[in-house]
Amino acid sequence: MSNLAATKTAITPQRAEDFPEWYQQVIRAAELAEPSDVRGCMVIRPWGYGIWENMQRQLDAMFRATGHRNAYFPLFIPLSYFAKEAEHVEGFAKECAVVTHTRLEVDAEGKMKPASALTEPLVVRPTSETIIGASYAKWVQSYRDLPILINQWANVVRWEMRPRLFLRTTEFLWQEGHTVHETEAEARAETRLILDLYERFVRDHLAIPVFTGAKSESEKFPGAVETLTLEAMVQDRKAIQAGTSHFLGQNFARASGIQFQNREGKQEFGWTTSWGVSARLVGAVVMMHSDDDGLILPPRIAPTQIVILPITPKEDTRVRILETCDALALQLRGKQFEDSPIQVEVDRRDLGGGVKNWEWIKKGVPIRVEIGPRDLEKNAVAVSRRDQPIKSKESMSIQEFAAQAPEMLMLIQKNLYERAQRFQKENTRVIESKKDFYDFFTPENPAKPEIHGGFALAHWNGSREIEEQIKDDLKVTIRAIPLDDSSELGECIFTSETSARRVIWAKSY
Repeated sequence: MSNLAATKTAITPQRAEDFPEWYQQVIRAAELAEPSDVRGCMVIRPWGYGIWENMQRQLDAMFRATGHRNAYFPLFIPLSYFAKEAEHVEGFAKECAVVTHTRLEVDAEGKMKPASALTEPLVVRPTSETIIGASYAKWVQSYRDLPILINQWANVVRWEMRPRLFLRTTEFLWQEGHTVHETEAEARAETRLILDLYERFVRDHLAIPVFTGAKSESEKFPGAVETLTLEAMVQDRKAIQAGTSHFLGQNFARASGIQFQNREGKQEFGWTTSWGVSARLVGAVVMMHSDDDGLILPPRIAPTQIVILPITPKEDTRVRILETCDALALQLRGKQFEDSPIQVEVDRRDLGGGVKNWEWIKKGVPIRVEIGPRDLEKNAVAVSRRDQPIKSKESMSIQEFAAQAPEMLMLIQKNLYERAQRFQKENTRVIESKKDFYDFFTPENPAKPEIHGGFALAHWNGSREIEEQIKDDLKVTIRAIPLDDSSELGECIFTSETSARRVIWAKSY
């Protein structure tokens, strides 16, 4: 057993022992979510949903600032709509849930059974390009009606055989944007604008660095001309796709009949995009920042940013301590962090101080503040930051802490990002040979793989066959083809053929 594994921590197993199980235990200990009785689905508990609500609120403000507005479209999609876009339906066919009947009835044995078959089956929304396209076809008549810039917050259903909380579930929460434009250039600009918006959100709010780029032909969204992606590296050095932005060309406009009279008076199909991120971002935060004592949350998305813990061992000081805690909470709520009031909670539950402290450690609250009888005498507080070692604690005067709290939250946010950035850099490697590539992605102990690999920057000749071979051999895929103009001529490390640039390879979730 390693020294790390020999150390007693709140979460068992530790990351180095069994990363997938550690992830599940962090979620359980932090009370983020739990499996439901419906196979493949999950229950998102209030703390986990609070994180998603903060992401939703902050992203929504960014969408509105770029001219997008929210709408809502049906959960059920006629099967015939999918048949209009062959490549799209083929990509989702195996994941679709289908409604075939309109009601239940009791049979002769007293059991419930489906009755009254639908004339046309309905697909439960796996994504909304087709149903939204049907509405856009009615709304768009002229170039003057463009652009349409709409976002939808919704749930979607894609059957998942190997569920994992937040990362892969049959039903999941997300946002999906759908836009129509007059020209190809405008649609491509929208696709890139959203990619940049997502990158800014993930970096500045979630404190996660990402690589951006285009998906390969085999990895792009079904029916898209081009898919742009954000790829984050988490602590087991695998990639998580943090978001995608798709340029759909005129493919879906043709399928849905989205036409308009252009400036020359001729009929033309619209140019469309779609883009989305999901609640898997909560999973990405868990995997990126947490430690062997539980969740660690960036302050910008924490439901509670500061928790105040009254320590009341004696009844004669209890009232004064609680009053001091409430007064500090009121003072902190009057201060701003990132243009919003600081979110403060006073934990007044009748539990031991140690029990409460560990609960909040596991929940990942950025700052914990203890006030006990000795602190009361000194007009002080004991302050602990979740981004620092668990046992570290600083005594400060109440006024000093209240004054410094916004800056302290900012420093935690900054520290988490810089720590993640260092990790990404340390585990991203330029690879020049096939042997080094295979060695990089092969664990020393295949029977019980240790954390290994990372992101590899390697030349590739563009062959889909090579891409599939690497996937079969190593479970490694091309995560992104960089978008920058720094083309670098070289040789494909697998075939020695000419290559125009390096691409990013990794194992992934």
